[in-house]
Amino acid sequence: MANTKLTIGLFSGGLDRLTAAGVIVGGAAADDMEIEVFVLMQGARAFLKDVAAKPVELPLAENDAMRDRFVESLGRLNVTPWLEAFREAKELTDMKVYMCGLAGKIWGGMEKSDFVDIVDDIVGIGECLTSMQHADIHLFI
Repeated sequence: MANTKLTIGLFSGGLDRLTAAGVIVGGAAADDMEIEVFVLMQGARAFLKDVAAKPVELPLAENDAMRDRFVESLGRLNVTPWLEAFREAKELTDMKVYMCGLAGKIWGGMEKSDFVDIVDDIVGIGECLTSMQHADIHLFI
């Protein structure tokens, strides 16, 4: 599936959806896809350095009452933590991670240095929409 472009609008900051996004970018990277991730709203909070440092404290986006069971299963199944999965994907393929400027400001992230090291730039929603227009696959998580 070489030369296929995947664009993800990552809206959720829930541990379950971030984990799913990590699995997807890992699979896409293994297939040598070009990947662009646009981090929006609640997702932006999860990419702040201080929040990302404590990933197991993130709530689940769905059914947070099952959070302990979910976290236990991730460990038992040796699932790569979401941020590590993103880093591995960036090493494997051409993957860019863009932070929505508005979303970053909502959570106090004013500059790229406020976010984890995998963030390539802070952009406006226009860049996200243009990327989605030119993608072969686009997902909203």
